[in-house]
Amino acid sequence: MKSYFEVPLIVRGEVIEDFSQSFGGRIDGSQFKSADAGEYLSTIVMDKPSDMADLYSISFDDIVDYLERLGQRLSLGDNVYLQEAFELSKLTSGLSESILKYAYEMIPSFFLRENTTRVAANTVGVDVLEGWVPLREGVKVRAFGARAVHIIAGNVPIVGVATIVRNALTRSDAIIKSPSNDPLTTAAIARTMIDMEPDHPITKHLTVAYWKGGDEEFEEQLYHPKNIEKIIAWGGFSSIKHISGYLQPGIDLITLDPKQSGTIIGPEAFIDDACMGVVAEKAALDVGTFNQEGCVNARVIYLLCGTNEEGLGVAKRFGQLLFNAIQALPNTLSTPHRNFDPALKEELDALKFVDDEYTVIGGKGSEGAVIISHESEQVDFARSLACRVANIVPIDSVDTAIKSVNSYTQTIGIYPNSLKEELRDLLAYQGGQRMVSLGGATNLPPDAPQDGIETMRRMCKWVVDDSNLQ
Repeated sequence: MKSYFEVPLIVRGEVIEDFSQSFGGRIDGSQFKSADAGEYLSTIVMDKPSDMADLYSISFDDIVDYLERLGQRLSLGDNVYLQEAFELSKLTSGLSESILKYAYEMIPSFFLRENTTRVAANTVGVDVLEGWVPLREGVKVRAFGARAVHIIAGNVPIVGVATIVRNALTRSDAIIKSPSNDPLTTAAIARTMIDMEPDHPITKHLTVAYWKGGDEEFEEQLYHPKNIEKIIAWGGFSSIKHISGYLQPGIDLITLDPKQSGTIIGPEAFIDDACMGVVAEKAALDVGTFNQEGCVNARVIYLLCGTNEEGLGVAKRFGQLLFNAIQALPNTLSTPHRNFDPALKEELDALKFVDDEYTVIGGKGSEGAVIISHESEQVDFARSLACRVANIVPIDSVDTAIKSVNSYTQTIGIYPNSLKEELRDLLAYQGGQRMVSLGGATNLPPDAPQDGIETMRRMCKWVVDDSNLQ
């Protein structure tokens, strides 16, 4: 039995089974083999932009039909490529097996006709994707696809799925760099596309490759305006800074960098124990779903319960209810973390020596924890909260929570809805990008803006036909 997995290079309808290079996953001991992408650069890139014309020989209906047929072939129980990706992800992912299985079983739904049509209509507009649309007399506009490199995240398998759908709907040409913590999922979908229709324009305009980030010899040749027009990058500060070094006129960088998300809970949650329990269950979903691996997951929870002795007592009771609710989440959504961050565990252990400042519930093993601050300040390692660890911060005024929001803040779960409507403009001024009813943080709508930008509109090239002679 092989001690490693093989990750094929998928280039424009062709499967290249060259496994000459060894790569390590992000989990100790995981390993896979794939090709040296640099040796195939001339076939990976499409340096002749007019070769995208075939994408315009098909209609929008043809595209959504293709995606729906593809989705029907992506059942985990029937698709051997996805089964292999699932097995590898169990070694390389930060998610436990039960959560991964649930995520893989969700994949076909992304390709349903009603879903892909809604995504296109609400994020770009089917009319401008399909043809020239008048802005006013004498001026028309159309959204064209672009040649793009997608550097995707691997925290959940859905990122690669969404990228393939977005690429097809915008009639773009994609070179997708698979992440080391999920090197096979996107390739599995690409192989399914080849089995289904190897010569279809959508199949021919998809490449899935792995190369080690920072391979300057390869990247300096890849990231050139003769080869690409867009870079869509999911990555941290160092990754984005590295990529930005390749930018020059003719290349547009679209960043979907890591964000922080949190929660604001109003005094209505504490009217009685029953209400507090319901609210804690909602908050647990925002913290614990997908083991807090996503940017959308809550980490710091502000409670408008006051900071006096009574208020701190409320915060501690809510903290226990929250901890219990996280532990009770179904294993398809959340489990004790299989690779609990040792640095975070050290931080939790250190709080035991300052029990006059913090109360820690849980944190004994990999089950997660709830930290209750005794004052209106979050822990100094708040940006490192993960593995189902949340920090409850009692506050006297909502202004404290508002001031904590900045341009790194993505999703803010709020209870009750009336408070959300009251705060949404103020939070937006501060930099907040998505305000959601408590419990819905991880239900990120695919047909809405993400990280404060309209990603699919940015993926397009917006071309103007101007007949205005005045």
